[in-house]
Amino acid sequence: MSDLVVIAFPSEAKAEEVRQKLLDMQKDYLIELGDAVIAVKQPNGKVKLNQLFHPSAAGAVSGTFWGMLIGWLFLMPIAGAALGAASGALGGAMTDLGIDNKFMKDIGQTLQSGNAALFLLIRKLTADKVLADLKGVGGTVLRTSFDHTKEEALRQALAGAQAASAEAKPTASG
Repeated sequence: MSDLVVIAFPSEAKAEEVRQKLLDMQKDYLIELGDAVIAVKQPNGKVKLNQLFHPSAAGAVSGTFWGMLIGWLFLMPIAGAALGAASGALGGAMTDLGIDNKFMKDIGQTLQSGNAALFLLIRKLTADKVLADLKGVGGTVLRTSFDHTKEEALRQALAGAQAASAEAKPTASG
C-alpha cells in the first residue's frame, strides 16, 4: 500500500530541489516513489502540473513501434506507425497511473500565486534515513496518509533548519 504526502513550498524551484533529492534517495534504495508531481499556482490562478512520467507520450512511443512492426507485415509501415502512435497516445491518456490530476489541481488552487506543492506517492520508505536527509529543507505539510507519529516526524524534519539555527544563536550575556 502506498502513502500520499503533499508538501507546500514557496517556489517551484524549491519543490524541484526537494523532488530531485528524493529521486537521488530512490537511486540509493532509501525510498520507492510511485509518483512525484509538482503543482504550481500560476499568476493567472491556473494550476500547472509538472509530472515526471507522461502516460500519453509513453503510449505514443510504444504504439508507434508496434504499429510500424505490424505495418511492415501488411506493407504499410507509415500508416501502421501513425495508427499505432494515435492508439498508444489515447491508451496512455486513459491510463492515469499515480496521483489523480483533479485532486492535485484542487489542492493547487489553495496555494498562493507562485507557490508550489510537491505530491509524493510513496511505496516504500526507510523513514529514519529519509527524514535525516530531508532535515531542514523547509516546506509545510498539507496532507499525508501517514499516522500521526510519522506525520509529526516529517513536520519536525522539514523544519529542522529553523530549530537548529534558533538553538545555535548566541545569547547576550554580560
